[in-house]
Amino acid sequence: MTYKITDDCISCGTCADECPVGAITEGDGKYEIDPDKCIDCGTCAGVCPVEAPKPEE
Repeated sequence: MTYKITDDCISCGTCADECPVGAITEGDGKYEIDPDKCIDCGTCAGVCPVEAPKPEE
């Protein structure tokens, strides 16, 4: 299960800076997680000030 960034994203970039595998990039209006690179570590969710990254179900 990978993480996905919800529309709650405020485009601060904190998650991208902390991602250990570089799976997060700036997208159109919010950051996006590449599911092929995501290792499901949860680091992004732990540092996000608005809890935008969520485990994809």
